[in-house]
Amino acid sequence: MLSNRQIMINRTFKLLVIVAVLFIAGLFSYTYLNRNNFNKNSYIEVKGSGAIDFESDHVVWEGYYSAKNKNLSEAFDLLSQHNEIVRSFLTQKSIKEDEIVFGPIETTRQTKNIYNNSGNYVGEEFQYYSLQQNITIESSEIKKIENVSREITEVLDQGVEFYSYPPRYYYTKLEDLKLDLIDKATIDAKRRAELIAKQTDVSLKIVKSAEMGILQIIGKNSGEDFTWSGAYNTSSKQKTASMNMNLVYEIE
Repeated sequence: MLSNRQIMINRTFKLLVIVAVLFIAGLFSYTYLNRNNFNKNSYIEVKGSGAIDFESDHVVWEGYYSAKNKNLSEAFDLLSQHNEIVRSFLTQKSIKEDEIVFGPIETTRQTKNIYNNSGNYVGEEFQYYSLQQNITIESSEIKKIENVSREITEVLDQGVEFYSYPPRYYYTKLEDLKLDLIDKATIDAKRRAELIAKQTDVSLKIVKSAEMGILQIIGKNSGEDFTWSGAYNTSSKQKTASMNMNLVYEIE
């Protein structure tokens, strides 16, 4: 006769076998159901990309000049003289009046710290007034503005301390550019989907969803990085714009 211990082992073994069979049966059943569900809701998700090289058609150039004097009125008179010199220079270079914007005059009272023989701070001493005026030029004549930005140093010979920033380049037809990029990226995504469908022996049905990516504009051949919010290069005249499109196709 079997002992009680052997009987319990046999019962436990039978129970484990039953559990295993039920588990395997349930797994096959789950797989079958999911497979049916997958077949009813199958899809292909693809990402297409489009890129266009283009040249900027608008330029913004900025700079500023300053004047210094212990007397505020004399500093202002000197800045006014600088203003006329700069304005005359620009008009001689065929810059139109409506392309030039003179900013407000910024006035700063310059001082220096005073210390006693022990090195302790005891106050400030007035040095001079510093007046500064910014100038901004916008134009579609890019070459002309580029030349002026390089030749502006000529006013230094007339006593004007002029500081120039690099030109910034823009494109005024961005909306048309975006449409062209969407077209290119969508065509690319569709081709990818068709290739996948062909290789996997399925047929494409309708587009379930389409999501447009972020517009990225970088300098042409610059190697700049994309950003999550979209890069927008203004330092290069020659640029490359790119965009992605994510398409989801139903298949059968």
